[in-house]
Amino acid sequence: MGPVLVALLGFAVFFLGWRFYSRHLAERVLQLDPDFETPANAYYDGLDFVPTNRFVLWGHHFTSVAGAAPIIGPAIAVIWGWLPALIWILVGTVFIAGMHDFGTLWASVRHRAQSIGSIAAHALGPRARSLFLLIIFFLLLLVNAVFAVSIATLFTEFPESVIPYWLQIPIAIAIGLIAYRTRMSLLWPCLIGLGLLLGLVFIGGYVPVSLPEEPGGVPDVAWWTLIMLGYGAIASRLPVWVLLQPRDFINAHLLIIGLLVVYSGLFIGQPDFVAPMINQDVPADAPPLIPLLFVTIACGAISGFHGLVSSGTTARQLNRETDARFVGYVGATGEGLLGLAALLAVTAGFASVGEWNSHYESWAAASGTGIAAFVTGAGNLLGNLGLPVVVGTTFVSIMVVAFAATTLDTSMRLQRFILAEIGRDYRLPALGNVNLATVITFLACAGLAFGADPDNPGQGGMVLWPLFGTTNQLTAGLSLLVLTLLLWRLKRGFLYTLLPFFFVAAMTTSAMSYNLYSYFEQGNWLLVTIGGIIFALNIWLILEGIAAARRIRHEKRQGAEP
Repeated sequence: MGPVLVALLGFAVFFLGWRFYSRHLAERVLQLDPDFETPANAYYDGLDFVPTNRFVLWGHHFTSVAGAAPIIGPAIAVIWGWLPALIWILVGTVFIAGMHDFGTLWASVRHRAQSIGSIAAHALGPRARSLFLLIIFFLLLLVNAVFAVSIATLFTEFPESVIPYWLQIPIAIAIGLIAYRTRMSLLWPCLIGLGLLLGLVFIGGYVPVSLPEEPGGVPDVAWWTLIMLGYGAIASRLPVWVLLQPRDFINAHLLIIGLLVVYSGLFIGQPDFVAPMINQDVPADAPPLIPLLFVTIACGAISGFHGLVSSGTTARQLNRETDARFVGYVGATGEGLLGLAALLAVTAGFASVGEWNSHYESWAAASGTGIAAFVTGAGNLLGNLGLPVVVGTTFVSIMVVAFAATTLDTSMRLQRFILAEIGRDYRLPALGNVNLATVITFLACAGLAFGADPDNPGQGGMVLWPLFGTTNQLTAGLSLLVLTLLLWRLKRGFLYTLLPFFFVAAMTTSAMSYNLYSYFEQGNWLLVTIGGIIFALNIWLILEGIAAARRIRHEKRQGAEP
């Protein structure tokens, strides 16, 4: 089976999942109500609670979850061969990620747009809320540190992306102000903004911008990391209509165009796979396929971070409950399409088997060059459309940077929400102050980025990447557990979340155990400490879930008696 047939198979599987499975979930399991008053309408404040057109909201949700992770994960996982990664992307997206993203959005809307951590108190008990919020806080710290350094690395390796990215911001702000003040639709202004951005891609391709190699004696990557964290803090403080919505809507169209041109380059060029279907010569330093495949590819199959976005910024902007199917399930499907594109770019986009082998000669090499491998492979596929290589790689790099930055400021906004919820739990009302929570978020993320790897300032995020994958999936498993208990109480089809929970919990628990043992052998006490805390909190929450299940069963038995 060649890359073109693999792509067509993926399209068919994703379409069938949307057409039939998501409809079944909406009508039979979650039972969406078009007359239910959503939090966006009930608590409108013009800052975070803003009723939003479902296409605009899908743009925000899609671009917030479609950051660098669905590219990095598949680009690393193909070291075991492209077939295992393909199966997990297709099955994980349709049957697990779709329900996870859709379900957490529905649950949050039904609980006043509370985060999935707060909803855990309703399903598992009040003690579970604090435990889950702590896990989410650690996950968001990892997300911010990882994505900031990912963007910084791209700016350093592909300086052609600097001008298009930074000039997109004033364009998006202008569009947001015009649309908000005139109450006009975002569609045409955003299409104009997209046209300007595409023009900037051509300019950026020939006008690269780089920082001095070591300004102030600090590597340029570290400066870019600090700049991106500062940008994320400021952007997360702005009302959603100023920057988040218009920029995300532009980026959603950019991603759609990006996927179209990458797949078009694949169909026109019709390259062969240069990577093995199943790698029989896996590098010695690579971990085992099972269970590590299922945490290496998180975004693109299932991701706990998606549940945080669904139950955070997205739930506060959902206009009608019935829009949740389109926003949540199609958002997960778009992520799967991006993961599939990344897989094909890094397995069929290289010029030769030798070039591919040089990128995947070791686990460390594959992990360190995941994004660069995608940009190179996708840029080569765009070359089949007649685009100059420099323009193709600039387009792909700005696409990756734009979505990673969207995820970064959404994640920092979510961390502000989580701090406020933690403050309510521990009677620290100051954490609910928007400005203070923003400053704390920035300092915590910067401290982790610069402190995790003192030898490489600002690049601590990549040291934390292995821990990010397992923590992300553990969070997804816990979200599925919460959904299972909610559906069980409502006497609905809880097996649709219970079976995925068992699978995700088993794979990620064993992967975390493997990673903790590896960190211990390496003497990496930072990862041992953070990973150990997260692992202990996860086990505690699962035990809370077992106790909650027993309580529900007892309540049902009592209710069945005369």
